[in-house]
Amino acid sequence: MTLLLSDITVDAWAQGGPISLNDLVGSVVMIEVFQVNCPGCFIYSLPKAVELYEKYHEHGLVVIGLATAFEDYDKNTFENLQKLIVNGEVIGETYKALNRYDKLTEDHKLSWKIPFPVGMDRVVTDTEPVTDERVLQYAQNFLNGFDDFNERKKYAVLQQVKHYLEQKTKKAETFEKFGLQGTPSSITFDRKGQLRDISFGQIDYKQAMIEELVADKR
Repeated sequence: MTLLLSDITVDAWAQGGPISLNDLVGSVVMIEVFQVNCPGCFIYSLPKAVELYEKYHEHGLVVIGLATAFEDYDKNTFENLQKLIVNGEVIGETYKALNRYDKLTEDHKLSWKIPFPVGMDRVVTDTEPVTDERVLQYAQNFLNGFDDFNERKKYAVLQQVKHYLEQKTKKAETFEKFGLQGTPSSITFDRKGQLRDISFGQIDYKQAMIEELVADKR
């Protein structure tokens, strides 16, 4: 299945919305996927997304933050996203890490603001039964090179995946549709709304890629 910009699911907007994603065709679009309870998102990836937005938004780059939830469902909520956007409140492991590295203000708030639109991925109850077929498919989709593992390693991985799926009570639609491996992740589309890149945790190459995409006016 070919995934397009229109396949991104936003359940609610915390800032800058509502936006019809179909209206963004003609721009380069980077969806920055994060969790509210994700220290690495706030230390590395979101600041890089802000930097890219400030540098290239006048040249045709649209950046959208998409909060998702594949774990810690009690913390990665729309309510906590709203607190983050409205007054810079951070929670859980994000708070602990930013506080440890002295990256919060004196009143323990985020020291910078997200300047682009931010929405919440649609998170729904996961009622799909945990079958052997589903466990295998999940392992193949989310683990690069799974089919090349030896039998002992495959068995161990499948047991871990089965345990994860059995305790997983919800699923985030965009996160699963695009086969994301975790957060922070980025999903980038060209000016035609076609998927060009999905990355997990990598930020070093993004600027060169964005420069190339915004330069392509076709």
